[in-house]
Amino acid sequence: MSKFWSPGLNGLAPYTPGEQPRQRGLVKLNTNESPFGPSPAVADVLRTWSIEQLRRYPDPDSTALRDALAREHGVRVDNVFVGNGSDEVLAHTFCALLRHDRPVLMPDVTYAFYRTYCALYGIAYKAIPLDSEYRINVCDYEQSCGGVVLANPNAPTGIALARTDIERMLVSHPDQVVVVDEAYVDFGGESAIGLIARYPNLLVVRTFSKSRGLAGIRVGYALGHMALIDGLNRVKNSFDSYPLSSLSVAAAIASLGDADYFAKTVAEIVRLRQLVTEELGRLGMIVLPSSANFLFAAHPACPASRLMAGLRQHGVLVRHFVSPRIENFLRITIGSEADCGALVRALTKVLSDQSG
Repeated sequence: MSKFWSPGLNGLAPYTPGEQPRQRGLVKLNTNESPFGPSPAVADVLRTWSIEQLRRYPDPDSTALRDALAREHGVRVDNVFVGNGSDEVLAHTFCALLRHDRPVLMPDVTYAFYRTYCALYGIAYKAIPLDSEYRINVCDYEQSCGGVVLANPNAPTGIALARTDIERMLVSHPDQVVVVDEAYVDFGGESAIGLIARYPNLLVVRTFSKSRGLAGIRVGYALGHMALIDGLNRVKNSFDSYPLSSLSVAAAIASLGDADYFAKTVAEIVRLRQLVTEELGRLGMIVLPSSANFLFAAHPACPASRLMAGLRQHGVLVRHFVSPRIENFLRITIGSEADCGALVRALTKVLSDQSG
């Protein structure tokens, strides 16, 4: 603790991101990045980009990107907010829309950054336990609250909620904001975007980092009623008037324009997810049903910490969360076909050594 810190900072537990290794040659399946990279249209933008544009500030409203996103999702441009990655969008959301007297409801097993934002902004929250199959039960959320936040598909479990369940939450909380984080929805979830026109309390948050392979440019966005978007803009413009660079905006727009590449790469990840699920099942792993670009898996006879260490020795990185209820699970990103093969071979070896 530093004597110069603001009060409360010592008790703040920052979010811990997945490891970005310096060592080469590792199969990196720990941060849910796309194995395919962005659309070739993005490469065209990078090749033709005029460096002269970098001497000027970008459009503070990212108007061109917001226009493109409005067309992509069939909403009005004043229903769109953009930010420096979905994490920043979520941070502004907690600050602008979720600081109320009653606690925010969220699953007990979910994206850890939600709790970090609550601590940062002094927001009380209540963790609602997942059921015995690690699913969200919407009945458990029908209680007094200051808002609801959930990832759909959930992270790190990968299990998705039906849109009818999201709608039930919206109906039961007409005076509170329901935030649906759809970072992984493109891999098999059912988006709630179609509900925005009917429910002014719905905010959907999305990212270019996963299904569009653009984690390095940090572009996220939110879709919702214009009153919610106005609240987000008030916080954004009190924090950083220029969150997105001109280059990031151009790359994101190029990605949106290449629907064929997007569909092809998402379909390939879904195909590989099914293959890896089957292979892990043959190895005796328990694998939760995933609608994301990762699997959440455990072995009944081998602790996750031992599996993770063994996989690393064989050059494969996965993610392990040392948290109640999920300490025996590993989160495994779906990589390329070669990456998936390396994972299965390494896991086979680790489990063979364990049984021997």
